[in-house]
Amino acid sequence: MKSKLFLLLVFAFSLLSCDNSIDCKIETTEGTIIVALYPDKAPITVANFLRYVDGGLYTDSSFFRVTTPENEAKREVKIEVIQGGIQGNDKSFPPIKIETTQETGILHEDGTLSMARSGPNTATNNFFICINPQPALDFAGKRNPDGFGFAAFGKVTKGMDIVRKIQSGENRNQQLLKPVIIKSIKRVN
Repeated sequence: MKSKLFLLLVFAFSLLSCDNSIDCKIETTEGTIIVALYPDKAPITVANFLRYVDGGLYTDSSFFRVTTPENEAKREVKIEVIQGGIQGNDKSFPPIKIETTQETGILHEDGTLSMARSGPNTATNNFFICINPQPALDFAGKRNPDGFGFAAFGKVTKGMDIVRKIQSGENRNQQLLKPVIIKSIKRVN
């Protein structure tokens, strides 16, 4: 009886801890990055990202911006990320409501995938990947004066070596001199 109860508890716990993530493959000219998206925690942000993925709109887009200790040296609040997406707004859906890290519990850690924005509720298709922990990008973080931070919605599960390689690309004023082409982003499950 005790062993049946134990097995039942183990099974129930495994169901509770099931990962409902959605995996996507980011194919770039530098290599492949696999990311897990968290729709249970950040449903609005994940749905927005997947609209671009499923529509093939990230095909032939790029990683175009990198922040490094060197090019952030003069900023009071320094960060390390690579930013990608569609340049120009001709292929953008309307902006989405920001899901803060306070709401989602997804913090900006090494490999976190998050939406770029200029102000609250302005994110469209540009996203970034964190290199090392970036608490200044979380809710109440100091990077944005409005204090909302950025909407984290996933994490790199494979390919952080590619992320770091992209970050090391030659840049001027944080813009890569040779943007890294995103050949495609596709769901893998």
